[in-house]
Amino acid sequence: MTATQNEKTTFEEFAKGLWDQNPIFIGLLGLCPSLAVTNNLMNGLVMGLATVFVLVGSSFLISLLRHLIPKAVRISTYIIVIATFVTTVDFLLEATMPAAHKALGAFLSLIVVNCVILGRQEAFASKNPVGRSVADAAGMGAGFTLTLCLIGGIREVLGSGTLLGANLFGDGFEPWVIMKLPPGGFLTLGVLLIVLARMKDAKARRAAAVPDTGATEAA
Repeated sequence: MTATQNEKTTFEEFAKGLWDQNPIFIGLLGLCPSLAVTNNLMNGLVMGLATVFVLVGSSFLISLLRHLIPKAVRISTYIIVIATFVTTVDFLLEATMPAAHKALGAFLSLIVVNCVILGRQEAFASKNPVGRSVADAAGMGAGFTLTLCLIGGIREVLGSGTLLGANLFGDGFEPWVIMKLPPGGFLTLGVLLIVLARMKDAKARRAAAVPDTGATEAA
């Protein structure tokens, strides 16, 4: 395999997490933080970046040590590694962004049981070299973060009339209070999943409607 092929493969490992294997929209994983902390864009962004830090760090270390970790204790080892990075990012946020740390609350510590992170260690990092594992983790983390930001942005605009704290509609705007509450998270995610499903159906119908010109010419 050439260097160019290796580079392309690494990029594909990263890009798949953005859409084709997006943890939330496609895999429906990590829904707990997706619904609980995305009442505004900043919370979604900070939670997403914290998850990226843990996911990439854990994938790097587990891929590096994959030949040394006994299979019988691999899951408990993964959890210890993940918990180490979660503790690190918890202390970092508490020291540098105390307001965001308080807003995320217990959900920051619960990153350790995020099925996206443990799933990538078991399914990918433990079976692949460091470069591909880090690319996979970075792509999954980026897709996870973008989705949290999208949900958080929609909920903040409709629930508060602001975006990143900036007033968008003036004093006359009547906020949808429900969008700041947990049901607003369910509603936003449900609507987004319906829109994506409709887009996929429309794309499939267009592809099915395209005539097979090659077969027609041959006939």
